[in-house]
Amino acid sequence: MFTWDNRELNEEQTAAILEPGNVFLVACPGSGKTRTLTYKIAYELESLTTDRKFVAAITYTNRAADEIVNRIEELGVDTAQLWIGTIHSFCLEWILKPYSIYLPRLAHGFRVIDLHEREKLFDSLCAPYAGQRITHYDCEYYVTSDGLQLCCPETAKHPSVRNILREYFTALRANGQIDFELILWYSSRILIGHPAIRTTLSLIFSLVLVDEYQDTKQIQYAIIGSILRAGAGRARLFMVGDPNQAIYGSLGGYPIALEELRELTQLPITPRSLSRNYRSSKRIVGYFEQYNIHGTVIEAVGENEAYQSVISYNSTIPKTDLVNEIARLIRHSTQVLGISASEICVLAPQWIHLAALTRRLVTEAPEYSFDGPGMAPFSRDIENFWYPVACLALTRPTPSTYLRRLRWAGEVLSALSEVGVVLHQINRKQFLKHCNSIHIAEPDGLCYLREFFDSLSALVNLDYSMHQHLQEHHTAFFEASLARVERLEREGVQGSRAITFFRKVFEERSGITVSTIHGVKGAEFDVVIACALLEGMVPHFNDPNGAASARKLLYVTGSRARKNLHLISETGRRRGNWGNYTATAVLENYDYQYGDA
Repeated sequence: MFTWDNRELNEEQTAAILEPGNVFLVACPGSGKTRTLTYKIAYELESLTTDRKFVAAITYTNRAADEIVNRIEELGVDTAQLWIGTIHSFCLEWILKPYSIYLPRLAHGFRVIDLHEREKLFDSLCAPYAGQRITHYDCEYYVTSDGLQLCCPETAKHPSVRNILREYFTALRANGQIDFELILWYSSRILIGHPAIRTTLSLIFSLVLVDEYQDTKQIQYAIIGSILRAGAGRARLFMVGDPNQAIYGSLGGYPIALEELRELTQLPITPRSLSRNYRSSKRIVGYFEQYNIHGTVIEAVGENEAYQSVISYNSTIPKTDLVNEIARLIRHSTQVLGISASEICVLAPQWIHLAALTRRLVTEAPEYSFDGPGMAPFSRDIENFWYPVACLALTRPTPSTYLRRLRWAGEVLSALSEVGVVLHQINRKQFLKHCNSIHIAEPDGLCYLREFFDSLSALVNLDYSMHQHLQEHHTAFFEASLARVERLEREGVQGSRAITFFRKVFEERSGITVSTIHGVKGAEFDVVIACALLEGMVPHFNDPNGAASARKLLYVTGSRARKNLHLISETGRRRGNWGNYTATAVLENYDYQYGDA
């Protein structure tokens, strides 16, 4: 039996893990949520009494899934009976692939459209509507159990957007394709129409864990709920998150209430909480706690508890001086306070602000490097067959990467098997050995990957050009990757074609992180510098829940910081014909004694 002592987990964490029934866990920032999830999964895996049962863990991102698996394996627990990934991956593997035959739309096969292909298709469909300034961004949508919901905040565009979407769905059907939202929609239809499938799934999983529940959509709750209802208690639920960090409302995400969850699952569910913040100083916690909408308890108890944090707010600096001010804060943090550059994060509400800001920071502060989630120069479409092959190509074989690379090798072999390609007498370790034997002296990242893919295919006697699925994915991978490289070059990122730049994606963060507020969730830094905190951006000008959304965004921003927090509402940023943006009202109205940065 997997065990631990009180130096590894506190009593709140232990109580949540040992709860034998269903758990609804509200975890404040920095409370060890990921550690708790990791130990819960390890504990449940070690408690399984049959090899016919699985533990399912549904995470918001694949990166979170990788981190949890790495931690479990470091604990020495076998993950063979763990399934972990996003809800889309869960639906593909456990519902659509085995049961799509029950839907006429999917019965003859389907392919998940590549994100680059999707954008190109929308661009072509939007072209006749250029006069209305409709772009692929306006065509984003999500599905609920009742149908399609538009994400476009400009209601005047909705009739045209609906016409474009009708053409889009017609094109997908003609090409035998579905997108990520249709994965959820068709999975839901299968479960609704076939109770036996719901029951079968409920018998497979002893426990279903859901991470970041506050970002879950209605149709996702419905899918999970239908499986748990069918199990009538045989499959248990462990749901964890923080309702104060529910910042994906525009995409349909929301924090479900406990009573609604009980009604949906028809299960008795025990509420628990993690209230101890091990990340931030008492001053930082006291600051972001003022944006706490749901009244959750937060207590600073970690090694930074007594740190004399500086929390500053600058609402007078003009936009023309913004880059110089951010560079000054960075230099002060590293040169005066001795904080590592890798422990500094620069935030803004949208990527459109960060692209120009990053270019100028590189020029103004050339002694630093800057990293960001949007800096990957190759396609990171997890449903593309060649993505895990690229991961194997770009990571160096070391003891610390062995388990992760072994998983990727398994994913490649599994994907080949699904399209009818069986590599006889080649297991994961042998496949990895083939990958490690390839040595290519090519400085260009895309050329390197092409050569690696061809070399590996030759080693395992695979002619991917003979398989339509693999060839389509190969074309899509390189088209999307080239588009990413060209975008980075347009944004002034130097050396984005180099193989060294490609490899950086898998290396430990070494530079200053640049990210949106949404993109930084789950991360933590000694110093957080946030700019463009302006009404109309935080919150978005079309957000019907403006004040509440602004508080959540500021809560997420503040709770990323361990030691120092610098907030900026610059002046002089134009808002089209409406003059200049003003500072975020919720921030301006917070009567706080800020310090000098």
